[in-house]
Amino acid sequence: MPPTDPSRRRFLRVSSSLAGGLPWLAFSLKAQTTRPNGPLLAYVGTYSSPLHDVRPTQVDLPPGNGHGIHLFQVDRGTGAMTPSGIQEMGTSPSCLALNAAGTHLYSGNETDRMGEDGAGSVSAFSIAPGTGQLTLLNTVSSGGAGPAHLSVHPSGKFVLVANYFGGSVAVLPILPDGSLGKATDLKKDVGTVGPTRATNAPPGSFAISGHDQAHAHMIEADPSGRFVLHSDLGLDRIYVWKFDDQTGVLSPNDPPMVALPPGDGPRHFAFHRRGRWLYSLQEEGSNIVLFDYEGATGRLSPRQTISSLPPGFAGSNFCSEIMVSSDGRFVYAGNRLHDSIAVFAVGDTGTLTFVGEEWTRGDYPRSFSFDPSGTFLYSCNQRADNISVFRVDQTSGMPVFTGHYTPAGNPSIIVFRDFGGQGQA
Repeated sequence: MPPTDPSRRRFLRVSSSLAGGLPWLAFSLKAQTTRPNGPLLAYVGTYSSPLHDVRPTQVDLPPGNGHGIHLFQVDRGTGAMTPSGIQEMGTSPSCLALNAAGTHLYSGNETDRMGEDGAGSVSAFSIAPGTGQLTLLNTVSSGGAGPAHLSVHPSGKFVLVANYFGGSVAVLPILPDGSLGKATDLKKDVGTVGPTRATNAPPGSFAISGHDQAHAHMIEADPSGRFVLHSDLGLDRIYVWKFDDQTGVLSPNDPPMVALPPGDGPRHFAFHRRGRWLYSLQEEGSNIVLFDYEGATGRLSPRQTISSLPPGFAGSNFCSEIMVSSDGRFVYAGNRLHDSIAVFAVGDTGTLTFVGEEWTRGDYPRSFSFDPSGTFLYSCNQRADNISVFRVDQTSGMPVFTGHYTPAGNPSIIVFRDFGGQGQA
């Protein structure tokens, strides 16, 4: 559990980290000479299902204290958020994704069920210019139970969905008005389920998550859009697919997947801005694996494994989110139960060096994200019913708590839409 002395968490191994060789030591942020005129909005997806709708196997899903998708206005100077509306939904829109233009928002509804097969659903919303208010366009089947992650393909023509309880991934076409059509492809993961104890579990860990069946946990295209990758936590694999952006069809790459250590449970991954490295976060193994990525062939080659936890940690932990800073200098990893965000410096070959970790000031950080400027980090503390705000030290990469908490029932994800001309995250 997090220590009670926050100052210790900000202890940095600066000398060792910098000695490891950061290629961007001279990096500095350019001060903005003009302030954006439009608002910066945040959309927060929550668990909002009634208690009776939560399956017994969904051990980490709460009864649902959220109300759907919560909207907030963000103060660019302080990072504080104020409520701006709620898109009422009782179906746990726990994953959100914006299209590149910021005109539409898509939600994966984790507890909704459609059809006889009990598949989850995905909803499409239009975003009102200026105000950011949402209008529901339509809701379609996700192709499997419990959609836990979705992303928009770089072509802007498809939404990619990972169905956790369905053990499958689906491709949904985006129609001209931004609504969604019937799936153009659906792939179901098949293989040997890994052991309940992770190969690389911390000493004394009792972290047992999803090694009972196939569990597709994340899906995203590589930067070129030619390949689509998805992780399966239950099978301990990352799949690589060739993607036809004309037909929306996935075909197996050669090789079709890469295996992680049995039981470690790959959850989320993140590409470095250079496109040559991919970082995979293992939920039960509590570690990060660096892969070299060949953009021409879609092949992954593991090169480094490093713990997501501070040296000497013992006990249970479930990893959650992983992100790379926009400048490529740091990698951030979320730890649940330990309730921290770990920071790693990126070396000139992509290797990671532990810098430090910061207590999230909340319980069970399911995900976190940066505002579009990279100035603030927002931690969605699922079991604490709040979002905590941190200012990112641009030299060390460490998050520093601002003192701001925003109430939100069981927050799962936060995404940003900038109406001031600065883009969105």
